[in-house]
Amino acid sequence: MNNPIDKDKTTEKPGLIDFPHHIGSAPIIKNDPALIKNKAMSAMIEQTNAQWQQIQQQLELLKQQAEKLKKRIEFSEKIYNAQMSFEPVIGHHYYLYYNSQKNIHVLMMIRPDEWRTMPSYLIFECCVKLLADHTWDIVEPINT
Repeated sequence: MNNPIDKDKTTEKPGLIDFPHHIGSAPIIKNDPALIKNKAMSAMIEQTNAQWQQIQQQLELLKQQAEKLKKRIEFSEKIYNAQMSFEPVIGHHYYLYYNSQKNIHVLMMIRPDEWRTMPSYLIFECCVKLLADHTWDIVEPINT
């Protein structure tokens, strides 16, 4: 009997050929190394850019917090350099005045509206509060 299949066009190990050998075979798709690298590179760039943006936002927030802390420190130094005749208590409000006669700042417990007649040389600047870390915070904005 004559075999119609040409032996030169068949294989004993069909799992090793790089194309499907019958209609029910799974498709064999050759991998393109350049395409794989490009997809990986695109994914890497997208992920690292997202992380970079997040770090940039965190840096901006830290910069803002540092600037705010620096201003609070500078303001606290101004308060501690002011004349005061009492020991301030954490969480209480006090009032910063500028004494134009003596060219100094004065920290008082007297609100501007509590004066019967406020001396003309005293200029109210702001209401302040002593914080737990012994820095000072402005409660009312500075009058100009």
